[in-house]
Amino acid sequence: MHMTESPRPSGAYTTDQDPTPYPYDTAYSTAYDGAAGGYPPPPPYAPDPSSYASEPPAPGHRDRRAKRPVALLAAVALAAAVIGGGTATLVGQLSDGGASATGSTGTVQGTTVSQSSKGTVSGVAEAVSPAIVEIGAASSAGKSTGSGVVITEDGEIVTNNHVISGAQQIEVTLSTGKTYTADVVGTDPDKDLALIKLRGASGLKTAALGDSSQVKVGDQVVAIGSPEGLTGTVTSGIISALDRDVTVAKDDSGSSGENQGGGGQQWPFEFGGQQFNGDTGEKTTTYKALQTDASLNPGNSGGALINMDGEIIGINSAMYAPSSSAAGSGSTAGSVGLGFAIPVNTLKADLDTLRAGDGS
Repeated sequence: MHMTESPRPSGAYTTDQDPTPYPYDTAYSTAYDGAAGGYPPPPPYAPDPSSYASEPPAPGHRDRRAKRPVALLAAVALAAAVIGGGTATLVGQLSDGGASATGSTGTVQGTTVSQSSKGTVSGVAEAVSPAIVEIGAASSAGKSTGSGVVITEDGEIVTNNHVISGAQQIEVTLSTGKTYTADVVGTDPDKDLALIKLRGASGLKTAALGDSSQVKVGDQVVAIGSPEGLTGTVTSGIISALDRDVTVAKDDSGSSGENQGGGGQQWPFEFGGQQFNGDTGEKTTTYKALQTDASLNPGNSGGALINMDGEIIGINSAMYAPSSSAAGSGSTAGSVGLGFAIPVNTLKADLDTLRAGDGS
């Protein structure tokens, strides 16, 4: 195609806004080429699709139907958000007013970690603390204090076996201060796990059980429990190591649980062939534990180790503390950042056994 100089003065041409209809056929080309008052060339958009039936528009023309993929563009935007990690924010905006947008907005079933607080210690603490309880177990050896995790609205609570071992009476205090009497449903000393049930409870806040197989060294975690009887204490740290072989007593013969008060003995355990915090006794069990530097103290046993999505990934069970005698003090030594938790997948695999009361 070549261009020729036009004989018309500037402004003589009609514009695309000219309302005159232009049926598109070869007569136009002839009229324009041979007559001074001929029509201008057809507009730069395609004719009505019905004029060419199944034949595509001429090259260079844009089909008006190109405007229809609005939904496709929205899908692309959503896909871009997925790739960019912004899924939760975008879906949250699209679903304002919808109360059922759990999961996609970052809310974890069983907790209420808000989108604005997700990934923060304060957000996790606010969401999960209502599901963590203090357990007081009275036995002939005295009274021990530990922690537990509420997993059902009617009061099923998971804790360590050593917290309630040998207990004649169990009293549970919720984060609200309300107290219940509890009964032992099932125990598994081999895994240092126990399940207790509150009498007459309903409508309780529950915790979501996560997946400990996804835990990695360096992941941030939050621990919640009742160290030294200080209900609802929150500490934080990271996962320091995985699959630590921790050995604990299977019953209360070597220790009277997590006794509180002056000179109360901490729960003993073994690691690397050495005993810590007292004699574990003759009957012991060994399990693979998550190691954390989140501060754990006597009373944290049975409490929760939580990831930053508000999911329970472990049940706190043992801690190392310097010997109080070596420190020249009669007081109980505190945490030095060596804590251990039973992986939550071990608990999930054991729940049916605990509920049936068939623990070994």
